[in-house]
Amino acid sequence: MSLGDLGKRVIVLAAVLIVHAGAGAGSHRVEVGRFTAPAEPDAPPAGWEPLTFRKIPRQTRYTVVRDGEGWVLKAESEAAASALYRPLDLDLRAHPRLTWRWKIGNILVKGDARRKEGDDYPARVYVTFRHDPAQATTWQRAKYGAHRLLYGADLPHAALNYIWDNRLPPGTMLDNAYTDRAKMIVVRSGAAEVGRWITETRNVIDDYRRLFGGDPPRVAGVAVMTDTDDTGERAVAWYDALTFLAPE
Repeated sequence: MSLGDLGKRVIVLAAVLIVHAGAGAGSHRVEVGRFTAPAEPDAPPAGWEPLTFRKIPRQTRYTVVRDGEGWVLKAESEAAASALYRPLDLDLRAHPRLTWRWKIGNILVKGDARRKEGDDYPARVYVTFRHDPAQATTWQRAKYGAHRLLYGADLPHAALNYIWDNRLPPGTMLDNAYTDRAKMIVVRSGAAEVGRWITETRNVIDDYRRLFGGDPPRVAGVAVMTDTDDTGERAVAWYDALTFLAPE
């Protein structure tokens, strides 16, 4: 998929999937991606929804598989794109830090976050935010109002994408190649750690302030995505232990 489509379609489709996170405000953590044995081999994990795109004929395959003594989410993509999305209703002031584990089987040779035709990643985790009228421009408020008339739900405000890139150095932050409402943050880069589980932790409030300015609205959802439709390549990745944590 291109995150142009992701930046547009996820931000549209996420709104109709909103549910409560399932943890109280006083909880130390909100687990959104702790995987267990699947009830059916190809069924999405409990609480997660497939996100597909009309113009993308091939979808990434997501399955919960055994890894050592536990279970993890595996993504396999071959000239394909789709995501798994976990709807949420979360206040980041109580849980500002997002942590997860991920592993990739390869990088994408033709991937390039700066260009539409290279907007593919072997692994990405992204956070979407609810629409906050106080932060919207006049044009955005009109667009959100039209969406509410059509879908009966608010349009999320923006998205932060944490990506495993192939060439840009970790720490690079840039607009998505298709839309400035989706920001890209390079967390890992290159092939040096291919095949190894890596644990990441990001302060989502700090990242939002740095890239969008101001405080973030409530989180609308979290997604994982391995996509290769723009480059036509193949990628395999694994995800686990996606959790929002209380302040340090």
